[in-house]
Amino acid sequence: MADTADPLVLDFVEWIAREPRLYSEVIATWRTSCPRLTIWEDAVDRGFVERETIAGFGMIVTVTEDGAKLLRAHDRA
Repeated sequence: MADTADPLVLDFVEWIAREPRLYSEVIATWRTSCPRLTIWEDAVDRGFVERETIAGFGMIVTVTEDGAKLLRAHDRA
């Protein structure tokens, strides 16, 4: 885990932490066509969020323990 976090990645992880989000909602809300804004990819690559499939509900995105630690380290928990 990186010692410093991109502010947008931090915002993204905080948004996910409020409640598990449907994968489709995450992609629709955080989509970007700018190759320099890789918020979703950065959060996944750093292990801050993960996707999981819940039978009868679909794919959701949740914050991992590393993501929760990141939020606590930045007083956003």
